[in-house]
Amino acid sequence: MKQIRTNFLLAILTAILFSSFIYFEYFGITNDFVNTIFGLCAIALLLYIPKQSILISGFLIGLLWFYWIGYSFKYQGVGYMTPFITFGFGVLYLLFFAPLALTNKAYIRAILLFGLSFVEPLGWNWMKIELLFVNSYIGVYKYQLIALLLALALPSLIKNKRYRFLPLLLLIAAFNYGYPKQEKAPLKIKLVQTHIKQEDKWKRENLYATVNMIFTQIAKATKEGYDLVVLPESVFPLFMNKNPLLLSEIMEASKHIDIIAGSLLRENHLNYNVTYFFQNGKYQIAKKLVLVPFGEYIPLPKFAKKIINDTFFAGASDFVTAKKPTDFIIKGIKFRNAICYEATCKELYKGDVKYMIAISNNAWFTPSIEPTLQKLLMQYYARKNGVTIYHSANVSGTGIIQ
Repeated sequence: MKQIRTNFLLAILTAILFSSFIYFEYFGITNDFVNTIFGLCAIALLLYIPKQSILISGFLIGLLWFYWIGYSFKYQGVGYMTPFITFGFGVLYLLFFAPLALTNKAYIRAILLFGLSFVEPLGWNWMKIELLFVNSYIGVYKYQLIALLLALALPSLIKNKRYRFLPLLLLIAAFNYGYPKQEKAPLKIKLVQTHIKQEDKWKRENLYATVNMIFTQIAKATKEGYDLVVLPESVFPLFMNKNPLLLSEIMEASKHIDIIAGSLLRENHLNYNVTYFFQNGKYQIAKKLVLVPFGEYIPLPKFAKKIINDTFFAGASDFVTAKKPTDFIIKGIKFRNAICYEATCKELYKGDVKYMIAISNNAWFTPSIEPTLQKLLMQYYARKNGVTIYHSANVSGTGIIQ
């Protein structure tokens, strides 16, 4: 009984240490030294705690990181699914970390943990082992993760107590020695954060007030002398290309200021979640490249996909994608476009990317840690790739990310 209690307490401690950096950031008390110590301790515990503790800690990590995912289901009319989705993500990450429970050998667990850093269960890529160190004295590149795992695992192979902790010197190779240079774009950019509740967003009676608010923001940014105003994902809650009068009004406004705004596109009987870029009385459309698993597509075989889509999403998870990322040229400067989840995907950082404009709608998941975790993931990719991100979000998350 005592051993069971000890195993359970070790699992709780591991999950808390593994997740603490998210909650520190959420409450605005991030500290690089604390994140470094807590992150190292979390990884060390995963390498050495008993097998039973691994399974429990995996379940708890899944809850602490992703308890909020089920929140969006109430807006699909299946809110009763929320606790099942939350529990499901606990089970998913119990299984994710379960390979570590196949052995007690720290060096084998280190190999397995490094392998897990490449795994994206069900296409969901927000579990990044390296993310623990995004705000710390440890770097987030793969070679630094290898050095860290070796430093923590090799002492278990050294029998001579005098030299047992000598491998910890490998942590020197894991230190953060800097990232590629990030620069702000030489433009005056207005990032708009809206405050529209998800339950109100798509109500027809709210459309006039929403559109009026948008044009007020555009006029204000124009008056203040901005080069560009960026509005959140789906800020226009409609199929923009089916509203020619509205399009013409925005194009007229774009003769005085460049405008980026999220909306929907209906084309050839297909739905697209898109960004509209208005400039000099004309516009371009950027279609989404990477869809959100279970939110915008179902990562399951075709026979199961239709059943789940029709049963739980009222057919809404049927968006289609672009074939490559879209870049906008704004005042002679190239910006990569990213819509919400895309800004946390490596595909969007391929090629010549120095600046990114990201738009999000975080009303699906607030209040929760989701906007915080999204920000940390964007920092992870931005720093690794030397990219500066200009992020405009509904409800929470707006800002410049470096």
